[in-house]
Amino acid sequence: MSTTTIKYFTYDHLPLELQRIAKPICELAHELEHTIEDSPEKSAGMRKLLEANDCFVRSGIRFKEVGNN
Repeated sequence: MSTTTIKYFTYDHLPLELQRIAKPICELAHELEHTIEDSPEKSAGMRKLLEANDCFVRSGIRFKEVGNN
């Protein structure tokens, strides 16, 4: 069995500059998915990692929007 959040850890749909941000986080998520036994704590951790991924990608978008690339 796997967590329900793992399907959201993708990055190939993003522009290249945002893929560089999301790729390592997504790779980590997939490694953890296959390494850690299912539990409520694993599910919570995966949700938080997904939230962190979203925040980092959004920060990349914001960074680009303000012209600081």
